[in-house]
Amino acid sequence: MAALKYSRQRVSIKDFLMTRTDHPTADVVYQELRHTYPNISLGTVYRNLSLLADMGEIVKVTTGYGADHFDAHTAPHDHVVCTRCHKIQDLKMNYPENVEEIASMFYSGKIEGHTTNFYGICSECLARESED
Repeated sequence: MAALKYSRQRVSIKDFLMTRTDHPTADVVYQELRHTYPNISLGTVYRNLSLLADMGEIVKVTTGYGADHFDAHTAPHDHVVCTRCHKIQDLKMNYPENVEEIASMFYSGKIEGHTTNFYGICSECLARESED
């Protein structure tokens, strides 16, 4: 396979994601990068996000609510998705070291990793509901 050509836009996308903890969508990344690269297309952002995710440089987070989100934090971790506002937050939770080994006992294929999304109501939405 040929070496990947350097792309300032791709580096800028990754750099932008590294400054964020809110798991932005491709559209949010696009809107931000347009300040630096006025001629960048949404397609270019999507292609580079997909490439970075395929390379393991970022993580694509699919929640079941609309667009995919992206995370520069690639170490294994889980997320909580608010069922009201759809905000995604990292969940710092300790699994047993052998969780994938345990899962493989219930699966005839090969487990190579895992990610978990928990669903609930974030503290901000709970506070808004209690004000009503």
